[in-house]
Amino acid sequence: MENPAPTTSGLSRLISRIPAAFTPILATVLKEGYSRHDFLKDFLSGIIVGIVALPLAIAFGIASGVTPAQGMITAILGGFITAFLGGSRAQVSGPTGAFIVIIYGIIQKYGYDGLATATLIAGVLLIGMGLARFGGVLQFIPFPVIVGFTSGIALIIATGQIPSFLGLVLEKDPADWVHKIGVYAQHLTQINLWTVTIAVLALLLIMSWPKFSSRGASKFLSRIPGSLVAILVTTALAKFLDLPILTIGDKYGVVPSTIPLPHLPSISFELVREMFSPAMTIAMLAGIESLLSAVVADGMTGHKHRPNMELVAQGVANIVSPLFGGIPSTGAIARTATNIRNGGRSPVSGIVHAIVLLLIMLFIGKWAALIPMATLAAILLVVAYNMSEWRTFVKLFKAPKSDLIVLLLTFALTVIVDLTVAIQVGVVAGAILFIRRMAEVTQVNVVTKSIRDDDEEIADPMNVAARAIPTGVIVYEVYGSFFFGAVEKFNSILSELERPPKVLIIRMRAVLSIDSSGLHFLEDMIKRCEKEKVRLILSGVHMQPTIAMTNAGLIDMLGDDNFSANIDQALTMARNYLGVKSVESPIVTQV
Repeated sequence: MENPAPTTSGLSRLISRIPAAFTPILATVLKEGYSRHDFLKDFLSGIIVGIVALPLAIAFGIASGVTPAQGMITAILGGFITAFLGGSRAQVSGPTGAFIVIIYGIIQKYGYDGLATATLIAGVLLIGMGLARFGGVLQFIPFPVIVGFTSGIALIIATGQIPSFLGLVLEKDPADWVHKIGVYAQHLTQINLWTVTIAVLALLLIMSWPKFSSRGASKFLSRIPGSLVAILVTTALAKFLDLPILTIGDKYGVVPSTIPLPHLPSISFELVREMFSPAMTIAMLAGIESLLSAVVADGMTGHKHRPNMELVAQGVANIVSPLFGGIPSTGAIARTATNIRNGGRSPVSGIVHAIVLLLIMLFIGKWAALIPMATLAAILLVVAYNMSEWRTFVKLFKAPKSDLIVLLLTFALTVIVDLTVAIQVGVVAGAILFIRRMAEVTQVNVVTKSIRDDDEEIADPMNVAARAIPTGVIVYEVYGSFFFGAVEKFNSILSELERPPKVLIIRMRAVLSIDSSGLHFLEDMIKRCEKEKVRLILSGVHMQPTIAMTNAGLIDMLGDDNFSANIDQALTMARNYLGVKSVESPIVTQV
């Protein structure tokens, strides 16, 4: 008996009526055949991820210099919008540790209006990058740059938790790292032992809970995050024992249990100008982290994300978030991985996660004021440790010196100067060192007597038949990209010639690409050869250089009869031009 055809659920039928342009991934997933079993798995995973995201949203909000409520609003709006519009099936978005440094700096200098303006600009930039199909380009940010600023951010986050972990009372917490260290050192005599006790207890609970819960018979316990356990235990102890420690309520007052109505921040042209550079950093961080998270999700689920749609969704989320008082949002790797491990396979789990956070904020949010600041400091220390990638950082010390320079430069600038400067300088330095490396790889050899074809498979390399070069002919062979880094090398070799040859052959069989500098060099070479009565022949030109030369008009300038398919044809053309019939003795001289 044949199995009955699968029935389409009511939810699938409802979603199938929604145009895919509005919900690209959601509609695609649900139209594939979304069963009740699938929904149940996504629903349960969404609840778990919502619980995991709760302490992180509060901690990231406070560490960024805003209120716990603003961190939760960001997690709710960012999580819902990117799940509904995004290009990754199991992506979970919200506030992340990567933004803490840049947000804190903006808040300290420009206030929330400055942050809201920068976030709005970043949202527009992200949408623009998505529409321009820059999704693949952001993945080419040099790896040492990413490790450098990520490790720098981790150090700054960890350092920023010292006052809350030790119970130090500061009049003002400096924004830059160097001043922080000095101020904290001056207040070390104020250490509150009760605060330290609660912080250490929270840290131990977070670190030991995964091992403890995995030994139990209940799978439910293993799904409860250690950060939530630490919050519940330490909050209960602090309240029951009436400990003299700082809580969220002491510092921020009552945590609101409602989402404010949308409103535009106070935006001025001058503020937009000042916030544009930080906005670029926010957009870059949001794009990089969301796409990295999506790649992790692809590896865990076997599906492929749509990077450009993901950028557009992150852009929309970062436009909406500041309208409700939120902060920047992006894809969260840890929460996304948690979602997938607990069965989440569609955007439904991300939407449920946002709804769970909303319900917690509406009905339980007021109790968040009792949470000790020391507990949040312990949570953020664990986040900083996980962000630090110290093993990768140490491993890069064995990488090429250029990568190590970029790593240390980005790390130092992130910690000492500014994250925006660090990313800009790191990317530029990485590009410059890459160009230098490419220039070193590119070779220009001059052959004046004979050519050996190293591409042929010959049984006896000692009896290779050499191709003789007639007197008055010089062959240049270029290996690598013919770009501005190789032009100077070519010019230096040309300057060493005592007198011009009668025929100049440029062998380009190993040149796969050419840029405007290479084209300009060839144009000058053509004019120079015409002036000095030298015949110029180009041999073995590949597709990209041919198209580039055609568009630049060099094919017409040089003439079709001066292009050869291979070096044999080029040498035959040279002999015919010189009237040479016999082949001279093979002697090879290469530089």
